[in-house]
Amino acid sequence: MTSAEEAGSGFALGPVAVPKASDVLANHLREQILSGALTEGAALPVERELAASVGLSRGTVRDALRVLEIEGLITTRPGRAGGSFVRRPDATTLQRSLSALVNGRGVRYQSLLETRDALEPAAAGLAAMNRTGEDLARLDEAAARLKEALDDIPTFLQRNAEWHMAVVAASGNEIMQIILDSLSQAIVAATDISEFNSPKTMADTLAAHDRILTAIRKGDPVKAESAMSKHVHGYRVLIESFAHPDELRV
Repeated sequence: MTSAEEAGSGFALGPVAVPKASDVLANHLREQILSGALTEGAALPVERELAASVGLSRGTVRDALRVLEIEGLITTRPGRAGGSFVRRPDATTLQRSLSALVNGRGVRYQSLLETRDALEPAAAGLAAMNRTGEDLARLDEAAARLKEALDDIPTFLQRNAEWHMAVVAASGNEIMQIILDSLSQAIVAATDISEFNSPKTMADTLAAHDRILTAIRKGDPVKAESAMSKHVHGYRVLIESFAHPDELRV
């Protein structure tokens, strides 16, 4: 056996993954959109022209455009004046993805509460530093609407979520707003339980909100964060005592 044969005797080739042409095209267009090379509202060439320009079949082009439409990066309009148009990512892009992930994978409710425990106190602290007069007015209105719903558990839960989102909005942190807003409806749905939402639980919720709002109004981030931490963690302990966390899935 020659030295070359000896060197190659232990060499083995495995399957080589070749990307689909539609994925390559989708990646290229995605980069153009995210970089700003393709601007918001810009019309893409019609399928026939796009296929001819990139040297791919119309079916391949159609598959690539479908991927981008699902991702929210293009919109498709029917009719003579229709076609595919560039859409820059916005908050709803991530919200749709998070909501699909949470609901589609049956995420444990405990995971939602852990995420809330980590983010909402920080949001309350930021709200104390960044809130405006308009933010405080929205928080006051949300608090009033919540108190009006004490006799209607589904409405109370929805308005409670709205109050919490008003706090997050006052933080001025867009990423926190997107994440927590995406999770808020899953939390509402998982806690729509009459036995859990007793008059005492709802009264404790209102009292906790008052403490948090007082700290935010005073511009005290330490107290706002502490008060929110006690509130959301206490809520988590209560719901986990009500049912085993593994039984609670979204």
